[in-house]
Amino acid sequence: MQEVDYKKLKYEVISVEKTTAPEGMTGDNWHLYIVGHGKSKIEGRRPGTLKDVTKHAEIFAEDLNTRMSGGGSTYAPRKRSS
Repeated sequence: MQEVDYKKLKYEVISVEKTTAPEGMTGDNWHLYIVGHGKSKIEGRRPGTLKDVTKHAEIFAEDLNTRMSGGGSTYAPRKRSS
């Protein structure tokens, strides 16, 4: 099995598009965003303007990249500060 160099992987916003509200939620201004790298993709839905949801997705991708810069997993819990 090939070793993965996590420092070279960069999460980025793949797409942001208008969608319907999730079941049980109200409103008509929802967007689906996809953030990922390679085969790894994370989808989220958020209400707001296209601009606001795109900014949220960009910040989310940056956060994932920061968490990955130490070579760990994005699924690992964050370390608590004392």
